[in-house]
Amino acid sequence: MASMASSVELLVGGSGRQVEVALRGPLTIHTVGTLADRMPHVPEGGALTLDLSGVTRLDTAGAWFVVTRTGRCTLEGTTEAMEAVLETVRRALPQPEDRPEPAPRGPAHAVARFGRSVAEAGATARGLTGYLGLFLARLARSLRHPGSFRFTALVHHCEEVGLKAVPIVALMAFLIGIVLAFQGASQLRQFGAEVFVVDLIAVSILRELGILLTAIIVAGRTASAFTAAIGSMKMREEIDAMRTLGLDPATVLFVPRILALLVTLPILGLIANVSGLLGGALMSWLELGISPAMFRTRFVEGTDLGHLTVGMVKAPVFALIIGVIGCHAGMQVGSNAESLGRQTSKAVVAAIFAVIVADALFSVFFAEIGI
Repeated sequence: MASMASSVELLVGGSGRQVEVALRGPLTIHTVGTLADRMPHVPEGGALTLDLSGVTRLDTAGAWFVVTRTGRCTLEGTTEAMEAVLETVRRALPQPEDRPEPAPRGPAHAVARFGRSVAEAGATARGLTGYLGLFLARLARSLRHPGSFRFTALVHHCEEVGLKAVPIVALMAFLIGIVLAFQGASQLRQFGAEVFVVDLIAVSILRELGILLTAIIVAGRTASAFTAAIGSMKMREEIDAMRTLGLDPATVLFVPRILALLVTLPILGLIANVSGLLGGALMSWLELGISPAMFRTRFVEGTDLGHLTVGMVKAPVFALIIGVIGCHAGMQVGSNAESLGRQTSKAVVAAIFAVIVADALFSVFFAEIGI
């Protein structure tokens, strides 16, 4: 059987389930439109053989027709140029997206997910412990060899971590002192015990809130800054360049940053304590009529120095937690910006969570030993 479609001829032969089709003439964008409806039907389970030896010209439209409209078939009579065009069209065809498998449900999946979370948390804890040990080892080596210690970097990070955080820490503590005095006055006035608001402010600020809220603010500022700085260097392969030059990244990057936190966080805690007491004294004067002189007298007589000691003991521990988590997260950054953002967010959340957990453990410990 023979038929004409513009200037291309379609010849159909074969028998039974074996269908043979031969094309003669140019197979281009001008001729494929009339061929679509003239292709013979191939029975289910049959085979189609397409002979292109008589095709005088083949463009991408003709190749698309051969690739998409004929289904699975055997091609004969193709030249190297035809094969190149057909292969180019095959690669350019959009591939169907695989549908994601539905998420498994049930108790077994919940237990497996919990197990994976526990395993990841354990791996992170081991990594943080390793980085803490690495910092202590490099700090000890720097003390033994003072010439390798980067004092300029330490001063720079003290400015970034400590000095630039003074305004926000002081303002935060001042407002917390005002809130404590106002709320305490509202409650204690019912019992005629307004004077004890001084004790409430002093114990809360010196023992817990001053250093805890300072550490939370520093965790938000500093853990993210450490992760972003170290992670950016890792993305740009600057850390690999340091190793190539014989520089230890732990000594160059970790020691100055964490040591700056150890130096400045206790100072920021003291500033927060002073600001909180000033805010509490101001609100006590305005709300309860407790003069600054009376506030000072009550504060000196009713406040034990142990409350300040308890708060300040926590500062170095909080500094180590924030610094190690920030540096560890920075070293986990991959080669793309998405990884940098993800690790920065994780560092802030992990640092704040770890600080709060550590504060809770300190509170239980000091309560058990009676301090």
